[in-house]
Amino acid sequence: MSERLLVSTRKGLFVLDRPASGWRIAHSSFLGDNVTLALADPRDGSWYAALNLGHFGVKLRRSTDEGRNWTELAVPAYSAEQTVSTGDGKPPTPATLQLLWALEAGGAKEPGRLWAGTIPGGLFRSDDHGGSWHLVESLWDMPERANWMGGGYDQPGIHSICVDPHDPRVLRVAVSTGGVWRSDDGGASWRVTAKGMYATFMPPERREDPTVQDVHRMVQCAGAPDHLWAQHHNAVFRSVDGGQLWHDVPNVPPSVFGFAVAVHPRDPGTAWFVPAVKDECRVPVDGRLVVARTRDGARSFETLREGLPQEGAYDLVYRHGLAVDGSGERLAIGSTTGGLWLSEDQGERWQAPQCRLPPIHALAFA
Repeated sequence: MSERLLVSTRKGLFVLDRPASGWRIAHSSFLGDNVTLALADPRDGSWYAALNLGHFGVKLRRSTDEGRNWTELAVPAYSAEQTVSTGDGKPPTPATLQLLWALEAGGAKEPGRLWAGTIPGGLFRSDDHGGSWHLVESLWDMPERANWMGGGYDQPGIHSICVDPHDPRVLRVAVSTGGVWRSDDGGASWRVTAKGMYATFMPPERREDPTVQDVHRMVQCAGAPDHLWAQHHNAVFRSVDGGQLWHDVPNVPPSVFGFAVAVHPRDPGTAWFVPAVKDECRVPVDGRLVVARTRDGARSFETLREGLPQEGAYDLVYRHGLAVDGSGERLAIGSTTGGLWLSEDQGERWQAPQCRLPPIHALAFA
């Protein structure tokens, strides 16, 4: 099991480890700064941290000694000619980096390759550990991108990147709001793969338009990468054929709305969700924080609550606020109010470490 957890928060990156006495804060980096995302690269042990420093812009750092020292890297950048046109009627605006919303390692035999998803909807590739970045223009130039629009943000964004561990040329990305896209040639060409998804917020004639689906988060099973799960704005969907066809999962208790989803690294039928009240409210149902789990491919669900607050809880869990480690046994959830809970038994029981954290953006086991 992973013995370290990277917690990206509004006020720094906190590193928790697990001695015999239980989880505790080992050290922190960038204290006081807004850390939006962290990646622990399984290929060489490097850690990456994305920061959003307001007037000072988006930053990216790399550590090769588990967070004791950090080196500043380049960040993805758009050219002066690139603009963002969205399908919701907003006037075109210059494309500028607002958020590093996804960061993923390339294949095991692709040393140095990283993929980054951004707001405003660009996918970038680095082949030198983040030293330089290149916009994947083949996706940026797709004519269907004119239909994309913002979900929780004014502009669309790529928040989920799935690199097939069996063939790293196979890439899948999810866009809020713009559906799911797949490349079989390392990003040289793309096609939209959101058949079966539906958007209740669209007019009836565009309900099944694949280019306007608001996917909140998409994950793949590492051991069976053709099996994917997606938490959508108005539903949960599952695909067993690499995203060619998505199947509605209607029975997630207590709500099909949420942002986070995680899948077991070897068992594609086991997945976890953190449901909430839909749309404007966006709080736990009935003020009770729970995790929904299926272990039979969505035929049935369990509602897991032991150790989680069951009265007066208003903890929302963002897209990257639910993590599972490489064993598939240990999970962590972090909330917008700084709540953090860990489970050692696939979510049966949860415990909160002895710490009070700032609002949590993302979690990653290292």
